[in-house]
Amino acid sequence: MRVPQISVFLENRRGRLREACACLADVGINLVSLSLADTTDFGILRIIVEDTERAMSVLKQTKFTTNRTDVLAVEVDDRPGGLATLLAAVDEAELNVEYMYAFNEKRERRAILIFRFEDPDQAADALGQAGVNVLSRIELFETVKSGR
Repeated sequence: MRVPQISVFLENRRGRLREACACLADVGINLVSLSLADTTDFGILRIIVEDTERAMSVLKQTKFTTNRTDVLAVEVDDRPGGLATLLAAVDEAELNVEYMYAFNEKRERRAILIFRFEDPDQAADALGQAGVNVLSRIELFETVKSGR
């Protein structure tokens, strides 16, 4: 149920985000989801791509510091209150959301969100028991391919 995510550490200076995106584009790697957070000195670009290992290799060759973490891709009803309902299941399971962001595809009338939990396996089990659909990596990328 885990989905690999790459965190890219960027110096907080003009052009650095473009450089990271361009080095991936130059070798045909598509960003299917991303999140960018910043502080005064640096930013963290979190990305999901189909070929995680290749993307990490390309970024490292271009002198970017990267880290791989596992996240969960979770379906949520695309309606007012859909996220609140999902978060109620998170609270009931006493899970802590470290961060989350949206995925750029939808499945029917459901949106896909990316969640980072301290223990992704425990979170996947708890959410599954609550009736939440946690997508596998294969299901996630099938969604992307069906939208093309």
